[in-house]
This record gives sequence, C-alpha cells and structure tokens, in this order.
Amino acid sequence: MTKTKKTKCYIYTRVSTAIQVDGYSLEAQKEKIRKYAEYQDMEIAGEYSDEGFSGKNIKGRHEFQRMLNDIEDCKDGVKYVLVFKLSRFGRNAADILNSLQLMQDFGVNLICVEDSIDSSKEAGKLLISILAAVAEMERENIRVQTMAGREQKAREGKWNGGFAPYGYKLVEGGLEIADDEVEIIKLIYDRYIHTNSGINGVASYLNSHGYTKKLRQNNTISGFSSSFVKDVLDNPVYMGKIAYGRRKTEKKIGTRNEMHVVEQSEFPIYEGAHEAIISEEDWNLAQAKRKENAYVRQKVHDIDHAHILSGILKCPCCGKSLYGNIAKAHSKDNKTRYYYYCKNTLGATGHKCTFRLNIEQNEMNNLVASIISAMVKDDQFKSAIKEKIGNAVDTEELENEKDVLRGQLKQAVGTKNRLAKQMDCLDVDDPHYDRKVSDLQSRYDEQYDIIEDIENQIDEVQKQIDSIVQENLSGTSVYNLLLAFNKLYKDFTEAEQKEFMRAFIDRIDIYPEKPANGCWVKNIVFNFPVPINGRNVRELSLENETILDTNIGPINRLDRRTKR
Repeated sequence: MTKTKKTKCYIYTRVSTAIQVDGYSLEAQKEKIRKYAEYQDMEIAGEYSDEGFSGKNIKGRHEFQRMLNDIEDCKDGVKYVLVFKLSRFGRNAADILNSLQLMQDFGVNLICVEDSIDSSKEAGKLLISILAAVAEMERENIRVQTMAGREQKAREGKWNGGFAPYGYKLVEGGLEIADDEVEIIKLIYDRYIHTNSGINGVASYLNSHGYTKKLRQNNTISGFSSSFVKDVLDNPVYMGKIAYGRRKTEKKIGTRNEMHVVEQSEFPIYEGAHEAIISEEDWNLAQAKRKENAYVRQKVHDIDHAHILSGILKCPCCGKSLYGNIAKAHSKDNKTRYYYYCKNTLGATGHKCTFRLNIEQNEMNNLVASIISAMVKDDQFKSAIKEKIGNAVDTEELENEKDVLRGQLKQAVGTKNRLAKQMDCLDVDDPHYDRKVSDLQSRYDEQYDIIEDIENQIDEVQKQIDSIVQENLSGTSVYNLLLAFNKLYKDFTEAEQKEFMRAFIDRIDIYPEKPANGCWVKNIVFNFPVPINGRNVRELSLENETILDTNIGPINRLDRRTKR
C-alpha cells in the first residue's frame, strides 16, 4: 500500500509588548501549532519566530519577511502557514491581506489554529478580512487611549514621560530645576534675545567660551549644536508650561503603512506644575525672533540684481548686518542706484544706531574684490592653497563616539528583548500575574525612551560629522576658486559673485566714515583658514598703514594684525 505524502507547512510565531492579551509565550504557541500539525498529518518544513516585535506592520519582523521570501522561492513546497492566532500573523489589515495575497499567489494558505480559520475556504477569507480590520481598530484604540492619558497629564501640568529636558531633573516623576544646568538655559535665551546672534551664533559662542554640556544619561556630547539651541528655544517648558503634541506621528503620503514624526506648528500648551527658568516675556521674544529669522525675503525689485555683500558687511555702530537698498531711477539719467545701509534703528544694547550712511554698492563690491585679488596674486598664497586642497578631514573621534553610542543602542535593544521574553514566560495562573506584567511593561516602555534618545544622539553626532565633511568640501571648493579668482570672478553673474563671497567670507567690519585712502574695510573674517605670509588665519585686519596693491591704489599690508 502506497504511503500518502504529507502536506508540508511552515509555522510562524510572534510575541510583542502586549503579551497579556493572550498570555501565550513563544513555546506555548509552538506547542499548540505542532499538535495541530500532527493531528492534521502535516509535515513542518520550517519554523519562523519574531521576538519583541509589534504586529502593527511587517517592517522589522525579519523572520516573517524571511518566511515570505522562502514562499516566493518555493523553497520547501509548502501548502500552508500555521499561526496560533490571526493577531500573531499581524494587526494591520492591509499588511495581513497583502501578505496573504502574496502567499496565495504561490499556492500557500493560512491557518489560524486557535481561531479555526482556514484561508483556503471562502468563509475563512471573509473572516480574515473582518478580523484583520478589528485587530487594526484594537491597536489604534490602544494608541489613542495611551495618547489621551498623556494629554491628560499635560492638562494637569505634569511631565508626561521621557527624560527631563536639559535644565531640569526628574524627582518622583516631576520636573525640578537642575542647579548645575540652569545657567546654560538662561544664557541661551539671553544671547539669542539680546544680541545679533542666531541659533548657530549662540551655539558657537557657548563652544568657544569654555561652556560644556553636562554629560547625563540621555546625552554624551559635551559640545553644543545648533539643534540643541533650537530645541531649547522652542520648548515652552522653560517658561513653566507643558506642551502636548509638538511632534506627531503621521502616515507618509504615498505609502500604506509607513509613518514618520512631523513637527507641528500649532499645539496646546498648559500651565505646568514645575518652576519656570525664563519668563514668559523672554520666551515670546525668542519666538518672535525665530519667526523673523525664518522669514524668507522675496525680491520685489530688479530680480537680476544681487546685493553681493548683503549680510556680510557689518554696521560700525551697532554691529548688525548691512543690507541692500535700491534708489529708483532718477529722472536726470534714468539710472537705478544700489546701496548698502543699516536698517536697524536700535542696536543690541538698546542704544540708537547712528550709522545712517548709504554706501554705494559698486564701490564696496569692487573694493572687496580688489583685496581678494591682491591676496591671491601672491605666489606663497598660491602654494599654500594648493597644499590645502585634498587634505583629509579627521572625524575619527566622532566616529568612535558614534560606535560607542551604537553599542549602547544594541545593549538597550537587548534589554528590551529580554524584558519581552520575561513577559512571555509569565504564568497566567500566577496570583501576581497582573502586577508582574505591569511592572515589566513599564520597564519595557522605558527602554523605548532610552532607545529613542540614543538614536537621537547618534543622529546628532552624524550631523557633526556631516558638517565637518561639508565644511572641508566647501573649503576645498572655495580654495579652487581662489586659485582662479582673477580669471573667473569678473565673468560670474552677480548671483554667483554673491554665492562665492558668502562661501568665503563670514563678516566684513568697516569704518564709520570713509578713510582718506578710500578703503572702507577695517577687518575681514573668513569662513576657512587662509594662508597669509606663512600662517593660517581666519581674520585679517587692514588697519595698519603699509602697502597692499589693489586697483584702487595702495592701502594696507597683509602681514600685520592677522589673527588665527
């Protein structure tokens, strides 16, 4: 008598954070499924198991994806996939139905042992569609309830989870001012509100004046980045408020299940139970400046003209930037004139700015171009620039820091997975089951905060690496242009000339009145080190009366008062 060939199948098991829903561990699921396969005279050709992964979508469930790949490859000739419950297969309706359709395209059906569902039967297909939708609604309901709980805490003025923001510490779940961190918060607001500094300027000031960030559990980078300053300025917690919904998880347009975090322009703010570090007035001043700085000025006149040194030239009275001004064509010659001027009526200290001169743009543009031209003509300058081009950038220390953070991330993920496994192994008949699950779940959720924070730190380190590499690339690009400056610059469009000046020069300080020698420029600060007379300098003073030959005649020499 010929022996009947057994039907082959795969078994798939999964556990996640919500183990208490059914109380079955991986081994319990496998045992049930194996008994079912034996009873149905099926041969198990492969077992796949995901530990500690949510069923909200298949992304990240590596074993599930490997099983689908094996089905597509017709690896074992299976006819069924056995799961304990449909919720173990997935909780997202679209993912469940898409995965099932893929399986059925290769002649493989789904059997949910506990639910008595068989997708090879019409009733099973209908039931799967219904249960998948219900499972997704259940998951969304849990999410909504969780968010509602967090919003209620915000309404009550309580801190609603995660690490304390810099400047505060957590004491029994509430925020208290951290005495060793509060000075930095006050200084950030003071510098941003009361000086001409932007976000980058405040970060640079802190880093260059010996301030260091306290190394705490959720921060291992002692330097200050612009993103850190931005986060401090935008967080109403520092004026004694609690915000809810500053970031929102939204579905990516054009995808089925992919989500991403989106900064919200509007969100509710509640009176906090904690002590404020800065006044509400200062916070509002900072927000007003943030909006002003974020405003993109639109050209309304002569779109072909570029104010080449706008924003680079600095007012000799208040220190703020000079901007382009347009005088309409005069009836005598029908010629439009362009000037640089200070539009600030008040300086950073509150004193009136007395510099009301309009400097003719062509005169200033030609002067600065002449100074650069005189610099690049020097053979020693050319040799030094050529040596700079192509030099490797050193980011080894930051790369090592990133590796350490990756190790911490791996450890945190491992801890999370171990906690999930402990929840799997709990005995549902244990009289303390609910309390143990609650305790483990709390610790499990805390790991997500730790993981998210480490990931943010890795992103911040990567931004610093990218910034250094970009500065090196930008510097190399500018150096190449400098070598050919006298050949190329005059043929540039005004927009290209402006782009070059912004890439090369950070600021230009000028005299309050035009000197007898015709040179308005007092001091130039470069974005990159420039080789002058055997030294790399970022700042060049033109105050001393010696010789620098330009097309406006002798002005100042390069070898004195240069600063590193």
